Amino acid sequence: MNEKEIAEIRRRLRPDKGNINRIRGCYVNDKKEIISDFKQSLGTMSQAESEALLTIIKKTLSGTIGKNLIDIEFATRQVLEGDEHKLLMALRDSSLEDDNAVQEFYGRIIQTLNLEGNYLILLAYDKYDVPSYSKGGEKQDSSEVFSYFLCSICPVKLTKPALSYYTYENRFRNLAADYYVSAPEIGFMFPAFDDRSANIYNAVYYTRNITENHSEFVDTVFKSEPPMPAAVQKETFQSILGDTIADDCSIEVVQAVHEQLSQMIEEHKINKEAEPLVISKKTVKGVLESCGVSEDHVTAFEEKYDTAFGAETEISPRNIIDTKQFEVRTPDVTIRINPERSDLVETRMIDGAKYILIRADQGVEVNGVNIHIS
Repeated sequence: MNEKEIAEIRRRLRPDKGNINRIRGCYVNDKKEIISDFKQSLGTMSQAESEALLTIIKKTLSGTIGKNLIDIEFATRQVLEGDEHKLLMALRDSSLEDDNAVQEFYGRIIQTLNLEGNYLILLAYDKYDVPSYSKGGEKQDSSEVFSYFLCSICPVKLTKPALSYYTYENRFRNLAADYYVSAPEIGFMFPAFDDRSANIYNAVYYTRNITENHSEFVDTVFKSEPPMPAAVQKETFQSILGDTIADDCSIEVVQAVHEQLSQMIEEHKINKEAEPLVISKKTVKGVLESCGVSEDHVTAFEEKYDTAFGAETEISPRNIIDTKQFEVRTPDVTIRINPERSDLVETRMIDGAKYILIRADQGVEVNGVNIHIS
C-alpha cells in the first residue's frame, strides 16, 4: 500500500465515516491469561469514548512506510493451503463473527507474543464501498466493496498516583493509580488495499518501535520473516559502509552519500510519487563510484550488502539516513550540522594530528555567550 491508500483507509476510522459499529477483543494479563473477552458496541459508548477508541486503532496505520508500516507478502502456496492465511480469511469473511476462528487467533498470539505486562487485543471489521472517479475527478458510485479488519495490540499501563485540585469542591484530592489503554505496540490490516482494491496476497504490518519488529508475532500470524527493523538497517548500513571502503571512507564520501540520498527523498516528495521510495545495492554503488571509491572497496561493499540484506533486497533511504541531521562524533565531542551546510565541515591533518574544522563565518556562541574568533 502507498501513502494515499493508507490515508484513504485512515479517514474511515471515525464514527461518522466508517461502518465499524463494534470492537471485539480480549484483555490478557502478564501470565498470558485471558481475563476478559468482549464485544463492545460503539453505539453504547459516548461519542468521546468511541472516537478515543477508534483513534487508538487508527494508530495501527500510522508512521512511515518501510519503518513503521511494513508490507507482508504471502506466497501462493500459503494463500492456497496455509493455515495462517485460512485463519485470516475466516476472520475477514465472517466479519469477526466466527467465534472459533477468533479464539484460535487469540490463542496463537498469546502463546507466542513477547510483550511485557498486560495488553489488549483489539479487532475491528469494516466494509468500504470504494468510490470510483471520472477522468474529470468527479466522484461516482461505488464499483467495489472492500472488506477488511484491523488488529491492534495495545499495552495496558498503570498510571502514577497524583494530587489533583477540584475547583467545584475548593479542595485537593488524591487520584489513585489506574490502568489505561496505550497506543498499539504492534498490529496489522488484512487484506491490503492495493490499487484501491483487496489484495489477499498482502497484509500491512505495524510496529511502533523501529528497533523491534516482534518477529515471533509475524511468524505466528503470517508465517513470514519480517524485514530487518529500520533502526537495525541504519546501523547495519553504516557499519558496512565504514568497514568495507576503509581508507576511502572520508567525510566527503559520507557527505556525498547523505546528500544524494536526501536529494532522492526530496524529489520523491516533490513529485508526489505514490509508491514508496526504495534503493538497491546498485544505487549506492553508483554513489560510491562517483566519489572515487576504489573498485576493490566498492566490490567489498557489494559483498557485505549481499550478506547483510540480500543481493536483491531494496531498502528505504529514509531508514538509513536522517535528512534533518548530519552528525560528526568523536568519543568526547558531538557536532550536529544542518545537512544543507555540511560543506562547512572538513577534516585535516595538521602537524601529524587529526582535526575537524568548522568554518565560522557568522556569529559563534559558547554556552550561550557570543565569542570572538581572531
